[in-house]
Formats: sequence, C-alpha cells, structure tokens
Amino acid sequence: MSTAQYAVTAVGVAAIVWVLWYFLYSSGPPVAAGVAEGVQEVHVTVKGGYTPDTIVVRAGTPIRVQFYRDETADCSERVVFEDFGIDVALPAFQTTAVEFTPPEAGEFRFRCGMNMLKGLLVVEPAGPDRRPSASPHKLHE
Repeated sequence: MSTAQYAVTAVGVAAIVWVLWYFLYSSGPPVAAGVAEGVQEVHVTVKGGYTPDTIVVRAGTPIRVQFYRDETADCSERVVFEDFGIDVALPAFQTTAVEFTPPEAGEFRFRCGMNMLKGLLVVEPAGPDRRPSASPHKLHE
C-alpha cells in the first residue's frame, strides 16, 4: 500500500469515529425550563441534532417545548415523545410548539422520526418534598 492509501484510510477511520461519537456520545448541557404564566417553557434549536439534549421540567405543570428547526435534513422532520403519545411534524425554518403535562417524575426519551437524533426529558417531582433526581446529569447534583 502506498503512503496516499494509508493517509486516505486513516482519514476515513477518523471520520467514522467522529460520526459515531457525534451521534452516540456527544451531548449538550442540560437546560431547565423557565416558568411563565404557569407554563414551563424551553426553546430547542434542531440543527444536526437536538440542542440541548436534556430538558429538565417539573411533574404536574404544563410544559411547552418550542422546537425551531434550522435545517431541511429528512431526519429532523418529526419529533416523537413516545411515552406521551406525541408525534409532531417540524416544518423547516419554523418554530413548532409541543405542549403537554408530564403527570409523574422520571426520565423520558424523545427522538426524531428516524430514531437517529435523540434527547432526554427529565421530569422532577413537584412539591415541597422534592428530592434531587437520581439522574446522572450535572444539573441534578
């Protein structure tokens, strides 16, 4: 094998490792939803993945996730919260509000329609007896 073939192979392996890391292991910092007029709200920009990957809210209070889709990639055409029966289209370059009330604490996955882009909704218990979540995310320490 020539030096050029080794170089091309090395670049190809590096690209594969980067893609696997990006889609399987990279994540943004958790973001807590703000509360306005009794509704928890957070803004999420969809561009090459859901950013942030982790959204933190409280149980029993309505939430509104404002997804702004800043791309036209086929994978990001939909957002799915399976545990809540939500499957919503996300038009390109528009903001789409997804509203629901999580009834109980827990961790719930959300994803794109192709199951490639993924995020986590961390629902903390409501009320004065609230204890820190068992979630491994830094926001819960």
